[in-house]
Amino acid sequence: MDPLESLDTRLLVDLLMDRIEPRKSLGQHYLIDDEVIERTMQISAEQGSPISENSHVLEVGPGPGSLTLAMLKRSARITAIEIDEKSVNHLNRVFRDKECNLEIIQGDALSIGWPEGITHMISNIPYQISSPILDRLTKLHYSLPIELSILLVQDDFAQRMAMTSAPYDIGPLGLNLWLDFEVEIDKKVAPHSFTPSPRVNSRLVILRPVKRPEVEGINKQLFRILTKHCFSNRRRKISTLLKKPPSRISRVSGWHRERWESSTSKIIQSGIPELEEGWYNLRPENLEPEDWASIVRNISS
Repeated sequence: MDPLESLDTRLLVDLLMDRIEPRKSLGQHYLIDDEVIERTMQISAEQGSPISENSHVLEVGPGPGSLTLAMLKRSARITAIEIDEKSVNHLNRVFRDKECNLEIIQGDALSIGWPEGITHMISNIPYQISSPILDRLTKLHYSLPIELSILLVQDDFAQRMAMTSAPYDIGPLGLNLWLDFEVEIDKKVAPHSFTPSPRVNSRLVILRPVKRPEVEGINKQLFRILTKHCFSNRRRKISTLLKKPPSRISRVSGWHRERWESSTSKIIQSGIPELEEGWYNLRPENLEPEDWASIVRNISS
């Protein structure tokens, strides 16, 4: 008999909650819905990257080990990063004699090093660190490319990741991800799928690396600073927003206030061939991701 067969989702959660009180400050909402867990595994297979003995999965915030168990049953190698000491003790206690390929690291996933050779990132991300986790995933994308990421996040956050309802969901979050990933939303997850229940719905989100011809050769750091700058005052016209240099423009190599003012003035006066006439009179949310790439390319030329 497989040693893991003695464990199940409800048992793992009960064993942990017998010892701790979930902490709101850590966003501890434990997944108890086996349908959601199974759907996560199905997504991986549907994407052509099934969880198997060839997988090395990074899991951030495993908590009781609900997702962890499902992946271990598929013989995956897992590196789990958990900040809560009592949860780490729980995971070591329930899995240490189960002959599985699991490394548990106690620490903050936002600051400690992520292991090399990761093929998947599959996690029920605490709501309050969703944005910084994605920032880190994006920054490490080039040195630690990951085949597939499946994240369980707040539903509203997922919509903004995928920019599903333009123009309302278009913003720096989705635009920054668009540079390097195809983002797709999947199953909606109700509050009762967790204990304790959050107040809002959650959503499974899929991130697949992509190479877009539209962004080839552009300065991605400049793209991120430009879009963040413009969307900080999204009700203003783009022409007005471009007149003032972003506060962090000097962090981009070769850029400074004078170059910004000269370059933006030039593209407003001369126009950008790829964009419709009068594009600078629009608001930021009225432009498509490809339009922002064109602006960055023309500012830089």
